[in-house]
Amino acid sequence: MSDLDTSPAAPTAVPTEPKTKADKGFLGRAGVAGLVLVLAVVVALLQSGSGLVVWQSVVTGILTGGLYGLIAMGLTLIFGVLDIVNFAHGALLAVAMFISFGMISATGMHPYLTLIVAVPALFLIGAAVHRGLLSGRGGGSLENQLLITLGLSLLLENGLLMFFGAEPKNISLPGDFQFPLLGAVVAGSRLYAFLGAIALGGLLFWLLRRTRLGTAIRAVAANGPGAELVGINVSRIHTLTFAIGTACAGAAAALAGPLVTVTPTLGEQFNITAFVVVVLGGMGNVVGALIGGLLIGLVEQLTTIYLGGQSSLLGVFVVFVLVLFLRPQGLFSRRQA
Repeated sequence: MSDLDTSPAAPTAVPTEPKTKADKGFLGRAGVAGLVLVLAVVVALLQSGSGLVVWQSVVTGILTGGLYGLIAMGLTLIFGVLDIVNFAHGALLAVAMFISFGMISATGMHPYLTLIVAVPALFLIGAAVHRGLLSGRGGGSLENQLLITLGLSLLLENGLLMFFGAEPKNISLPGDFQFPLLGAVVAGSRLYAFLGAIALGGLLFWLLRRTRLGTAIRAVAANGPGAELVGINVSRIHTLTFAIGTACAGAAAALAGPLVTVTPTLGEQFNITAFVVVVLGGMGNVVGALIGGLLIGLVEQLTTIYLGGQSSLLGVFVVFVLVLFLRPQGLFSRRQA
């Protein structure tokens, strides 16, 4: 069972030494990543010849990266506690986007107010998926879990295609605006999505560190049998964790709705990016997912400067492969490979 990096270090004969070494290693890796990003920005500046273009890419990358981090937080939380690689995460995000679109079309609700519908709906869907498909005998093995989540992803995508059709949908944000930021132009919808993602990410971190439920989740992640011995209902915690991780996708969907074109297959691209972020930040590391999201957002935008009209995902995959080769446990994970 994978452990979440939000859990406190286990006591040792010299309590502070392992933590100090881990913290130094974390800061060192963060410093190296920051230095590489600075060099990448310098190279982009030399190639484009326009500081304004590079600054615009940096600002857009950071704002987009916060949203990636929120999506990846739910994915890495599920893996950190349940050891489930959830291939249906992106499809569930697409479901939440269509829930938001349906609420807006039917009632004229403000796009961000659909959070109060999309998040609880995805929480309940996540709980039902885990309880009905993944917690029984059929979903016990890793192979079965992978096949079930992959099959669920295909089922959800084709269900959305059947009910809503293939025509792209748009969610407009009333009163959207643009404002200059040191030369860059920032859309209000993108800024709101970033701030919302950071706030919800902080709320998730607080839940894991400061509540009894969070303590139980971290205990189950660290030692499931031991947690059961002290009276924690491990099966219930597994279901709640899967539901919370899925609810993160619902929150990200409501925030990202005004930024994207809503289609039944939209979740695929978010799924790919989220998995890269999870690997970059460290499997099971919630804080690493947020930092990884910011890094991937920057890489994605800088790639468009390097390669012009080429796919921005190319740079993301290059980073993904390099991390797998050089540090497969992730840049910010304290676990060994």
